[in-house]
Amino acid sequence: MTNVVDNVNQATTTQNVVFQTLATASGKLIGVVTLNVEKALNALDLDMVRAMTAQLNLWKKDSLVACIVLDGSGEKAFCAGGDVRALYHASIAAKGQVTEEAKVFFEEEYRLDYLLHTFGKPVLVWGDGIVMGGGLGLMAGASHRVVTETSRIAMPEVTIGLYPDVGGSYFLNRMQGKMGLFLGLTAYQLNAADACYVGLADHYLNRDDKELMFDAMATLDWSDTPALNHQRLDSMINELSNQVDIPKGESVLADSQDNIDRLMAGSLEDIVTRMSTLASEDAWLMKARDTFLAGSPISWHLVNIQSQLGTKLSLAECFKWELTASVNVCAHGDFCEGVRALLIDKDRQPQWRFKDVNSVPTAVLEQILTSPWGEAHPFSQLS
Repeated sequence: MTNVVDNVNQATTTQNVVFQTLATASGKLIGVVTLNVEKALNALDLDMVRAMTAQLNLWKKDSLVACIVLDGSGEKAFCAGGDVRALYHASIAAKGQVTEEAKVFFEEEYRLDYLLHTFGKPVLVWGDGIVMGGGLGLMAGASHRVVTETSRIAMPEVTIGLYPDVGGSYFLNRMQGKMGLFLGLTAYQLNAADACYVGLADHYLNRDDKELMFDAMATLDWSDTPALNHQRLDSMINELSNQVDIPKGESVLADSQDNIDRLMAGSLEDIVTRMSTLASEDAWLMKARDTFLAGSPISWHLVNIQSQLGTKLSLAECFKWELTASVNVCAHGDFCEGVRALLIDKDRQPQWRFKDVNSVPTAVLEQILTSPWGEAHPFSQLS
């Protein structure tokens, strides 16, 4: 940001998040949140979630702030997910019990995601590089989601014994056909064109267009009316996007929709059988198959149950369902073993509780989907 950086009115830094307000020609301000943990691919921890929530709530009420931008430091990632090591250690120390750490982290992370979804003012996410898990939760809540030629977007929770949370119950179920189920089960990495196709992104720009975008935002005629600001920001990015071509056919998912729907048809048992015997010359599909088959059978069931929620639940109801499932899967699912294998010991050899799709007891799934709060669920009146 050349022109804009000179106009910084305010900059405050927590250890892992930087907040700035950028001046504009209209007199309004743009609030910029930069995730600042480059070495950890800007993974979210609880302190970052709390800092962002507090600052966003201030900016939401500030009439001078017309728009918010979320960005990540470095060139590798916007945000690679949540930093789940603390959850792992807490869950290991209290094996089989729902921990306070899990309750607090997931509740506050989902409240942040919900805040973004319902922010009112325009929220733009610069989705460059890796956008996974908790990072996609932030991006999905934004009103303007920009992807680039380096964007790699995924919900890889099946590989750590979790399931696509952070609002996945809402946005995956609103995709074409069986696409959401496929993405949840296989952790397939979407490129920019894929993301635009399934509705996870709104605009495509090249990585080098970032400075142009900020400069154009600084000259926009921001108003006191959020709806008008949405329109003006949309028009401005569209104008920039018109200078960038996404080659036709670049979205593998768009070209493969019918095949994906066939692969994901029927019962979970049908899907596992079909994927187990799948042979294809498409390397991306074989990678998706192998990731799926290496995933947690408990996670398979949770992703399948999640897909059956359909579109009947509101956004708040989706987060309520997810909060219950997430705190319980840390205690009763494969989360600890998945995190151990991928992030702690890094042997990539998880020993899942159950060996196949048919050996997962219904009682385990019911336990995971039963609220530990009873009727006093924290999201009973999410706002």
